Amino acid sequence: MNFTRWSARLPGTQRRAAARTEHTDAPDRRGEGSVPAARAERRDGPPGLAVDELPVRGVLDRVPALVALVHGSDHRVAYVNDTYATAFGARPLGAPAREALPELDELGLLPLLDQVLRSARPRTVKSRKAATGRSYTFTCTPVDESPDGHGGGVLIFATDVTDHAEAAERLRTSERRQRETAVTLQRSLLPQELEEPDDLRIAATYLPGGTEAAVGGDWYDVITLGGGRTALVIGDVMGRGVRAAAVMGQLRTAVRAYARLDLPPHEVLQLLDGLATEIDANQIATCVYAVHDPNEGRLVYASAGHLPILVRDEDGTTHRGDEPTGPPLGTGGWMHASGSLPLGPGSTAVLYTDGLVERRDEDLDEGIASLERALAGATGTPQVVCDRLVRAAGVTAEHDDDVAVLVLQHPSRTGHDGELFRNAALELLGGVEATPRARAFASGVLTSWRFPTELHDLGVLAASELVANSLQHGTPPMRLRLRRTDRRLIIEVTDGDDHLPLRRRAEPADEAGRGIAIVATIASTWGSRRTPGGGKAVWCEFTLPRTAH
Repeated sequence: MNFTRWSARLPGTQRRAAARTEHTDAPDRRGEGSVPAARAERRDGPPGLAVDELPVRGVLDRVPALVALVHGSDHRVAYVNDTYATAFGARPLGAPAREALPELDELGLLPLLDQVLRSARPRTVKSRKAATGRSYTFTCTPVDESPDGHGGGVLIFATDVTDHAEAAERLRTSERRQRETAVTLQRSLLPQELEEPDDLRIAATYLPGGTEAAVGGDWYDVITLGGGRTALVIGDVMGRGVRAAAVMGQLRTAVRAYARLDLPPHEVLQLLDGLATEIDANQIATCVYAVHDPNEGRLVYASAGHLPILVRDEDGTTHRGDEPTGPPLGTGGWMHASGSLPLGPGSTAVLYTDGLVERRDEDLDEGIASLERALAGATGTPQVVCDRLVRAAGVTAEHDDDVAVLVLQHPSRTGHDGELFRNAALELLGGVEATPRARAFASGVLTSWRFPTELHDLGVLAASELVANSLQHGTPPMRLRLRRTDRRLIIEVTDGDDHLPLRRRAEPADEAGRGIAIVATIASTWGSRRTPGGGKAVWCEFTLPRTAH
């Protein structure tokens, strides 16, 4: 193939040649009123070499880029420059590219050459790595083979971008390691294993969003409070990165500490609000703190700017919690309040962060409504429900926001399983006969539950001491409640006085002060809390031996 004929057909050369011909053949009409055309060259300087006069082959032979020229449907080689030959070796002219230029086939460029011929438009592919280990960016430009435009070829121009490609790969590797570190930090701050309450079945899912290192501050936790009650919490620290994760870790630790005080949900959020301001006044977080009491069959909660809790009844009916009962944590100066939702046997509740329901092209309320519809048809274990809700929301590995989901179920107990979960309660009217009645009631209940003798006697003694303490220091109304699960016996006494008892060391001459000490000694654990309507509850637990299950 004569390269001179090909170079004359490169884009633009025909138009420039025609322009020169027209200029030569045109008569000199100066003086007839026409204005002379502007000249690019300076009139007072020495004549320079015009671009049109540069030898194309001489330029291509010397450029540092790889250049090759192919023609026809099978892309026969017309030319390769010295740089190309140095990179891949000498190439025979006239042979098809699939045979003569195997490196282009390995890089997947032959289909691109077909596209360029069909469309008559240039195409570029970036950073293709050759077998030599070097990376190139290829630009393929169509050229005409003949003056009438029939047939054609492709000029291949490749720039060595190995340094850029290696730098980009190092950057990607660094970002990948940073993300792995950030996700590891995030996950380490979340509970490694969820606590397992007697009356609830719980599962949680956390999915980091996006591909960059800046993970978010989504978090959740499950905290057993004693007396059969369970605290559940989920939150979202605004922003992304290590700072958000660090704030999240501090808030989660604080929630666990405040939960041990067994405070109402709104009081826990009040304490968290002050702490969030101290941690970082510019860092805002949303949070829901809820407490489940199996005796009440309700979920009492407080929300600091967080999304509403969703509950599905056993028959598939869904309920949505009220709007947030207070602003996000860290705003300060606001009194939070508590709300409640029914959560009886057979019910399922879902706590979640905004990454599950918020989309850029969709209203947030519609996202919550979609989740509510998905929950209405989601059955199975808590983990199965978790997975179904995530799939229904369209969350993928490329999702751009973190997602945290906490699912809890209050199972219906039937048959033998129902025999392991029992309740019994006695209203105490006060007076000297209250303690003997409480002992007799506790003895009868524990006998009917077929507890072994030792556990029976300890339970009766604990009930007697708690009732005596309430009669001495509390006020009506008073109630004794006994509850058994498959793991423990719970004895609880409530009264109308909100003064919480303290365990103290009684002196030998003291006539009182030994009741709580006795309960604390014989029971596995004990505690007290203020009740929402005023008053208090004092409880203790006994771990059941396996033979009693």
